[in-house]
Amino acid sequence: MKSEEVSWEIGNTLVEGTVTSLDKADKYPSVVFIAGSGPTDRNWESPLLPGTNGTARLLAENLTSCGYVTLRYDKRASGPRAKHNLPLMAGNISLESHFEELKGAVSYLLRRSDVDPERIFVLTSSEGAIHALYYQTHDGIKPFKGMVLTGAPGRPLNEITNYQVISQLKSLANGADLISRYRQLINRFEDSLPFIQDPKLPEWVNNLLASLSSPTNQPFSREFWSFKSADCIKDTNVPVLIVIGKKDLQTDWRLDGKVLEKAAKGKGNISFYYPENTNHVLKFEPKLRKELTVDNAIQNYNGPDSTLDPETFKTILAWLGEYLKP
Repeated sequence: MKSEEVSWEIGNTLVEGTVTSLDKADKYPSVVFIAGSGPTDRNWESPLLPGTNGTARLLAENLTSCGYVTLRYDKRASGPRAKHNLPLMAGNISLESHFEELKGAVSYLLRRSDVDPERIFVLTSSEGAIHALYYQTHDGIKPFKGMVLTGAPGRPLNEITNYQVISQLKSLANGADLISRYRQLINRFEDSLPFIQDPKLPEWVNNLLASLSSPTNQPFSREFWSFKSADCIKDTNVPVLIVIGKKDLQTDWRLDGKVLEKAAKGKGNISFYYPENTNHVLKFEPKLRKELTVDNAIQNYNGPDSTLDPETFKTILAWLGEYLKP
């Protein structure tokens, strides 16, 4: 197995990634990885979280050992190039800019002599599902042979975020007042008004709204805020495997899974898998679900002792294998 650093240009910015491939000359199926939200990089690691034992690297190496060429890349607002790219992209980060990154990744694979152009799959984490689904809606692109969407949000971000924030504020003193103040800030964001900090709200709530409202993150924040993955699922014609772990604290296998299952009703090309012991980044989580909190859960995302959930990887590998015929 070989690992090589690759890159491609988009305007005056650069996308960097890693390819894992096999030594034997042949044409292989391939998998593009798309990372989750924020500064999460090609390995599905984030500077905001501890550890460098990223899931995407582990998945890529395991898939290549099973006969796949893989490509994982840094979104331009993540990884070592972010400092250079971000000033050039300020105010122009959008669903379309993410589409350009993914289109560049697929175009790169299509130029490789060891990639079968009719067997290119995508494997996403969390927000990455939105970018894969958005890509598939475009004309004139090479569509994916199939999509593996892990930790995929079924509910729009506004519903998920409001549920999570309000649930936490409700348990605090003066919860009703805090919820009212939070709703006022959300209304300002949705009305495209400037962010004004509310000193009575917890710092993390102000930070969330400041990030959503930041001109640098526009128009993507507002596009993403109301994007409905379920609507895209209804129109998806390629095979799709949706994976949401029962120990995922960011995507809820019941709430999000129910929305996606409803959208997929009657479509035989869409499968669902809810592994018992898998967290948001497909790592094995030994703690009981009732013992998990946000703080102790993220310690197992990229920690040195964290491992891929073996049953989840086996399921993904088996699913990919069903569609290897050109």
